[in-house]
Amino acid sequence: MNVRKTLAQIGFRIKKERGQHFLQDEGVLQTILDHADLAAGDTVLEIGPGLGVLTEGLAAAGQVIAVETDPELCRHLRRRFTEQSNVQIVHGDILHFNLEELPEDKVKVVANLPYYISTPILMHLIGRVQRFSLILIMLQKELAQRITAAPGTKKYGSLSIAVQFYMSAAIVAEVPKTSFYPVPEVDSAIVRLRVRTHPPVDVCDPDGFFRIVRAAFSQRRKTLRNALIGSGLFSTERLDAAFDAAGIVSTRRAETLSMEEFARLSAFLL
Repeated sequence: MNVRKTLAQIGFRIKKERGQHFLQDEGVLQTILDHADLAAGDTVLEIGPGLGVLTEGLAAAGQVIAVETDPELCRHLRRRFTEQSNVQIVHGDILHFNLEELPEDKVKVVANLPYYISTPILMHLIGRVQRFSLILIMLQKELAQRITAAPGTKKYGSLSIAVQFYMSAAIVAEVPKTSFYPVPEVDSAIVRLRVRTHPPVDVCDPDGFFRIVRAAFSQRRKTLRNALIGSGLFSTERLDAAFDAAGIVSTRRAETLSMEEFARLSAFLL
């Protein structure tokens, strides 16, 4: 694919403030399609279709709803797919897109997310995660590592738990920065998120559980006890009683706790 030639043909000027980097590596494109597990009749939500090179591959299997925020790219996409009734181009911000308007059947999400807004988009999708069966996204490599991190590692944090509570997460491919034009400053990775039928741990109050998790990681250098005391969510007495009941040593740090241990602690705090 000749991205520079296409950009020149449509007279498009790249907007750095929107984090526009266009995939130009056909091997990476095929890797995305391979891991999307496309089947006839699938509906795919594509976020940030850009020039439409991935859109074309997705459309070979089924219905594509492609949400693009750049009006110039939307015009290009509508011209490109004018003869394909199974491709719907939506001009808008995915963060303001009503996910409840998607078809009732489980939808797959495929996206090459802009680095500067990847986390907000991911959290937006998590807010309606049961509408999806699979989320396949290209992210900045460092963010991909955080999402898939295991307890006891430096990348493990509240985002790891937020994602893995609802989905199994795995990096399926690393993507060098030279795969894009213009070349970004960092490498990327493709992450496959499979939506769980049920969370891996039982939590009576998910909102309260995540408040505890966020508070625990808010001051990573502090012990778990001190971080939670500093949050002001609970009294010292209540925290100490919960640590004892849960069988968790309060001097540990948040990154050493598994999701199951956080769930056990939250059961005695909520």
